[in-house]
Amino acid sequence: MINRLNKALEKFMPFITPTGVVVGLIGAVWLHNLSFIVPWIFAAMTFTGSIGSNFRDLQRVLMHPQPIVVNLLILHLVMPLLGWAAGLIFFPGDDLTQTGLVLLFVIPTGVVSLVWVTIYRGNLALTLALILLDTMISPFIVPLSLSWIVGAKVHMEPLDIMGGLLWMVVLPSLIGMALNQWTKGKIKTKWGPNLAPFSKIGLFVVVAINSSVVAPYLKNFDIKLLKIFIVALVLAVVGYVAGWLVAHWLKWDREVTIALTINSGMRNLSAGAVLAISFFPPPVAIPVIAGMLFQQILAALFGQRLVKKYGVEPTVSTPAA
Repeated sequence: MINRLNKALEKFMPFITPTGVVVGLIGAVWLHNLSFIVPWIFAAMTFTGSIGSNFRDLQRVLMHPQPIVVNLLILHLVMPLLGWAAGLIFFPGDDLTQTGLVLLFVIPTGVVSLVWVTIYRGNLALTLALILLDTMISPFIVPLSLSWIVGAKVHMEPLDIMGGLLWMVVLPSLIGMALNQWTKGKIKTKWGPNLAPFSKIGLFVVVAINSSVVAPYLKNFDIKLLKIFIVALVLAVVGYVAGWLVAHWLKWDREVTIALTINSGMRNLSAGAVLAISFFPPPVAIPVIAGMLFQQILAALFGQRLVKKYGVEPTVSTPAA
């Protein structure tokens, strides 16, 4: 029963976050009061995603670090700078939107990218190692990047942001990894299949609640909001394309190319929205919410193109996005 539910949710992964945004906007009056539970749900999601990994996987992949280094450069240098440049060009003088666009692209790669890499038969060990390493450095690199790029324009508390990431992302990941290592993989076999669908449901709930908090800023759709959505979409596409082009240029194999493409475009935007809503004025969260609408659909589109290019079948048949 639970396995069938998980398979059904995987088929509709491209639409989980867009549907969550819509539900959040419609039910904003009721849902925004539940924002206090979001960090707890997110910590549980992170724990669920980490019980399939261990420290040996990280050590093995770090023996050949080039794909990880390239991915981290795309995630935390190329894309944040492009987000900052787009903010200056398209939203001059709008410090909050500029900050939101930078935040959209300094957030670490998402745990949900593991789902997509699994579906499209990419390199799972590389993806796990990247998620773990990016998770570990996120409490330091996210506040530092924000302070460096937009710190003089928008008030922020780097130590509070660091604490939020440690609590929601790093600590649950370390606990999950340690339990997997300690039980020699038994926790993954026993708990993993049962927790998998609840992680996806948790993603939907987190997106819906976060969207409800910024609903007042999204209900009056105008030219500025349209520009934010278009810029977020174009930049999100650039992230996926950058991963694919670099992997193609370096002539990496199919599995690494798929992993690098997905991880370069995928972000932990649920965590980004929590940070935006917790530590910044609500308008900062709007570009992050806009990114939520697109990144799952784009992951499905790029994944489908890659498996067609390499002539392999995905493990789950996802609907055309």
